[in-house]
Amino acid sequence: MTKFLLAALVLYVLWRWLQPKKKPPVAPPPRLGESEARAVLGVDAAAGPDEIRAAHRRLVSALHPDRGGSAELTRRINMARDTLLGG
Repeated sequence: MTKFLLAALVLYVLWRWLQPKKKPPVAPPPRLGESEARAVLGVDAAAGPDEIRAAHRRLVSALHPDRGGSAELTRRINMARDTLLGG
């Protein structure tokens, strides 16, 4: 009887150890306000979607990490574009 209980305990421990580990939930990144997004992209309140896309393209091409910029700046520029274009 004790051999059976010991075997069951070992199997249970192995089963628990082999279960996939659950990752903690990741909070979504904070969204930028519209005025802050416009300041990041350098566009005014009357700027349309084409101007916003052009400003985004200009900034990303200059500040991309592959060209010596930082990933944080690129992330903020992308967040600003998404905020203003509803993406």
